[in-house]
Amino acid sequence: MSSTQDRVLKTRLLQLECHFTWALNKNDTDLTDLMTRLKEQLNLDLGRETGVPRTYSYMGFVKFLLGSNAEALSYFERSVELTLSQGNDCDKLLVVVYGDLAWLHYHMGHFTECESYLNKLSEIKNIYPSIPYAEVLGEKGWTFLKFSRKYYERSKVCFSEALKLDPDNSEWNTGLAIVLYRTEYIDQHSVASNAIDQLRRAIATNPDDNVLKVLLGLRLSVLKKYQEAESLVEQALERSPEHPHVIRYVGKYLRDQGSVDRSIALLKRALEKVSNKAFIHHQLGLCYKKKTVYLKRAGSHHTKSAEIKRAQEQCIYHLEKATELKPSFILAMGELALQYGVNRDLTKAEELFQNVLKVAKEKNDNYQSVLLNYAVFQQYNVRCEPAALKHYIECLKINPNQYEGKKSAQKLKDISKRRIENNPKDGEAFGILGIVHKEEGEKQQAIEYFEEALSYVDNEDYLRELCELRLSLQ
Repeated sequence: MSSTQDRVLKTRLLQLECHFTWALNKNDTDLTDLMTRLKEQLNLDLGRETGVPRTYSYMGFVKFLLGSNAEALSYFERSVELTLSQGNDCDKLLVVVYGDLAWLHYHMGHFTECESYLNKLSEIKNIYPSIPYAEVLGEKGWTFLKFSRKYYERSKVCFSEALKLDPDNSEWNTGLAIVLYRTEYIDQHSVASNAIDQLRRAIATNPDDNVLKVLLGLRLSVLKKYQEAESLVEQALERSPEHPHVIRYVGKYLRDQGSVDRSIALLKRALEKVSNKAFIHHQLGLCYKKKTVYLKRAGSHHTKSAEIKRAQEQCIYHLEKATELKPSFILAMGELALQYGVNRDLTKAEELFQNVLKVAKEKNDNYQSVLLNYAVFQQYNVRCEPAALKHYIECLKINPNQYEGKKSAQKLKDISKRRIENNPKDGEAFGILGIVHKEEGEKQQAIEYFEEALSYVDNEDYLRELCELRLSLQ
């Protein structure tokens, strides 16, 4: 093939809508873990018409990224076979996988086959000239949703656009509900929730989806709507007692409601049923973490001390299993480092924290969450308040509206107010309160705290910093 022919072919390929053109950076995900999750999804989707072909197509792309072109080809062809078996009017469903096949054959040097799929796509476009297709937007939404949390906003846009074209489609409503659930932060004082509204819409279009019911129950429980939440969770567990995702989320719900032992029992059942065991071990680690808190509150006699020790050991065991099974599991690594600190293994904790902070920052993966854990570690385990303050402030600045940002803001306020009670002329404490209110968008309160701080501080460097912060609010 001449360079001119190759350039023409490449131009046609770049215009396609498929996994190869959606700017999916393989460094943004753990490909082996993604493949495991897709295989698990395949088992859950068996019997559904569109879910299975879509998953095969996605698995084909992941195999390509892993360097297994022959396996990728097999998965793509299986996707086509299953889509065609649905009968008439399935052309739009073939757009993504035909694009994938065109690209794969191009990479394999099979240029005749590549052009054949490009021609098939041209025929579909002639039959259905109105682009974009809801089917393509929906598949793109699912791809972004499963690939990496970095792509959630793109997923949200795709599902929203698909629903404009097909408002009652149960799959696109479900996809949008899940991505909103994962990206929206609410607390008990929230008066509105897009995720709750969308979860209700998704359930209305797919009343048999019991995973959605548990997710809605989890959200409603945050707003203290316990009666409806409990009803949804019980209904989901009764109707899908063996569904691994239902078991996972019911386990989380029970833990949040304080039923830690019930949650542990459910999650251990789930371990026997799922291939993605790292997630379950992480959840079990969080359960045992909560159990140690309850046991410590209950008393410190000998029996309780032995139980606390066992619960702490189980917490660390499950978190270690999670990170062993999925070495890129940033959340579990951050929690494990914190638990090493709680267990007074400070050197081990510091080493793990330094490693996970570096990786999380480089990958932009849960860095804010790890920072919060590190600040807590510095405050309570190392007893180094200056380091804790530094990291709480950094955590707050990343995103004040996320859970981690709000938690950091509260910690900073608590520390500052305690210091001011001990020393009403503590300029640094007033400065910290100014930073908190500045990040929370409360400009006037921030100015007042900065001016109060300026009247007490005599350190020239800190005075200069405060002046700059004060001027930035004018």
